[in-house]
Amino acid sequence: MKYLNTRAEEVVSFKEATLNGLGAKGGLYVPESIPQLPASFYEEIENLNDVEIATTALWPFVEGSLTREELQTIVSETLSFPTPVKHIYDDVHVLELFHGPTMAFKDVGARFMSRCLSRFVEKGSETTVLVATSGDTGSAVAHGFANVEGIKVKILFPKGKVSPFQEYQMTSLGGNIQALEVDGTFDDCQALVKQAFSYSNLNEQVQLSSANSINVARFLPQMTYYFLAFKQLKKMLSGKKLIVSVPSGNFGNITAGLIAKRMGLPIDQFVAANNSNNTFYEYLDTGNYTPKKSVATYSNAMDVGAPSNFERIEFLYDKNLDSVKSDILGFTLTDEQTLDEIKHVYNLHEYVLDPHGAVGHAGLKAHLRKNEVGLFLETAHPKKFESVVKQALPSYPIHDVNLQGCKKISMKNSYAEFVNHILTP
Repeated sequence: MKYLNTRAEEVVSFKEATLNGLGAKGGLYVPESIPQLPASFYEEIENLNDVEIATTALWPFVEGSLTREELQTIVSETLSFPTPVKHIYDDVHVLELFHGPTMAFKDVGARFMSRCLSRFVEKGSETTVLVATSGDTGSAVAHGFANVEGIKVKILFPKGKVSPFQEYQMTSLGGNIQALEVDGTFDDCQALVKQAFSYSNLNEQVQLSSANSINVARFLPQMTYYFLAFKQLKKMLSGKKLIVSVPSGNFGNITAGLIAKRMGLPIDQFVAANNSNNTFYEYLDTGNYTPKKSVATYSNAMDVGAPSNFERIEFLYDKNLDSVKSDILGFTLTDEQTLDEIKHVYNLHEYVLDPHGAVGHAGLKAHLRKNEVGLFLETAHPKKFESVVKQALPSYPIHDVNLQGCKKISMKNSYAEFVNHILTP
């Protein structure tokens, strides 16, 4: 499989795309084609184990850079924790993606990418992985890359805009993991990372890669969620259409789902569920894509005003708004409505949603029709957002997070200062 650059005439392998992170002129890498899996794969999917399913789905995208045996080993290590679908009520189901080490869906992508990079980095050399986070990405990357030989990680997170639990997960490891607290927003952090990749003189001094969903090795493995969910739901569909609601911030997860759909996975439509950072919702509504400065919300991992993967979605759909709208429905939810959703679902069904899952559930509920089966993604455990959940459910327990002894470096929203940290051992 070759990968194209959304902004430049550049064709690279999966290995090169993973090592580069970002393409020339700041473009994102996209597969040159989307392979179709045979109908027999879907007909027999319930008879396959999870590793077989994920290996089959991902193999066309890594062929030429990994052997199938290497891929199977990576997948086996990546999927060492479950992704169960649970019935909530009627035709509504939840896919729980918080059973990894940091209790967030990004654990799969981070673990997959770390294992790919460890094979791609030449022995004796060193790669510095840059990652901007609004909360959960940094946690997952920190734990996925901890103690990986030949790789240093620089995590940028916005000051005062991540939960204490998320901050603890990013700042407690040390070693090859360095956390940088930026006086700004997630979009500022993301802009610093993209700026670092855009300057060739910096890349000449240090080998850089990225672990955000801008990296193909981070977002592509997330398509396995949708295949594994279909396996569990297949018997329940009975001819009904499947609609999936995805809490969406930087849009890497839903982009992976859209690729899975193009591979033949029978998902009828997706709901892109936004919080108040609803740039994509407004794009669907008006046809105009207008990035804006992100605002802080209770579902902070989705606080993205300029989602990077919009560029991939545009590329996949050849900038055809009608085609995008045929596959993706829009939704947006305020903080107050998020609390109401957590409270409502618990009171009726005794299921505790985290604020991101609450946005996803509300989006599904708004669009689910008769003769459809609905699935929403619970992307993080409510424990990670206890103070928010407690506002909706006063009896929800709070556990103090001790940040004493954790290490972070505070910095201004300054590219020059960021470069100094990149070049510092």
